[in-house]
Amino acid sequence: MLLTIDIGNTNIVLGVFENKKLIQHWRIVTKQEKTEDEYGILISNLYQFSNIDIYSTTGVIISSVVPPMVRTMETLCNKFFKHKPMFVGPGVKTGMPIRYDNPHEVGADRIVNAVAAFERHRNSLVVVDFGTATTFDYISPQGEYMGGAIAPGIGVASEALFKMASKLPRIELIKPESVIGKNTIASLQAGIVYGYIAMVDGIVNKIRREVKTDPRIIATGGMAGFIAEGSQTIDEVDDLLTLTGLRLIYEKNIDGQRIDN
Repeated sequence: MLLTIDIGNTNIVLGVFENKKLIQHWRIVTKQEKTEDEYGILISNLYQFSNIDIYSTTGVIISSVVPPMVRTMETLCNKFFKHKPMFVGPGVKTGMPIRYDNPHEVGADRIVNAVAAFERHRNSLVVVDFGTATTFDYISPQGEYMGGAIAPGIGVASEALFKMASKLPRIELIKPESVIGKNTIASLQAGIVYGYIAMVDGIVNKIRREVKTDPRIIATGGMAGFIAEGSQTIDEVDDLLTLTGLRLIYEKNIDGQRIDN
């Protein structure tokens, strides 16, 4: 079995694959101050709760945008899984040309998402990932990663507003019935939610005009389903896109070895 781990600034998403089938996945909070033992016990408990034998793990692959977590996870994998993890980065084959000024600057999660999306659709694509930041990544019809845009995530943008405007209350992010709010809470919900949807559609349409293709728009990440409900441009939501991409990259780097037990 293969353990895939995507480390984001807010959450860590883990998935266990048996061959090509994702048999379980979990989401836990990213805490840089946690030790490898604390994370190891937590992950071991998740395995046990799901009736999966932790010792059936034959490989681990990790993508991370949190550099301090790399050493922690490497130690954890060696100690609890008895495997040295594969990290997505320089020297790891992805099968995707990176047309970026400095390819090493591209976040591992962005490449992983692009690999998974192109493997499925084999056409031009825009992947929108709703995380701590919201990223927009364009993949050409030939399967090249061409670049994209990065914007603050909806949670980060909202928190900045609440911190800087002391009279504005923190609110639940739900879509209001009208864009014309009749009270402060409804007005905040309208501005944040409809404003964010408009931003997503605006950037996607701008990309479409620039690339002169008709890319399929794939959304992933924690807020993907919520934003997609109001978006006019998102074609598909895939919450597990990153885990699938990690599996695909692992397979490209193990020379055809099986990942089952």
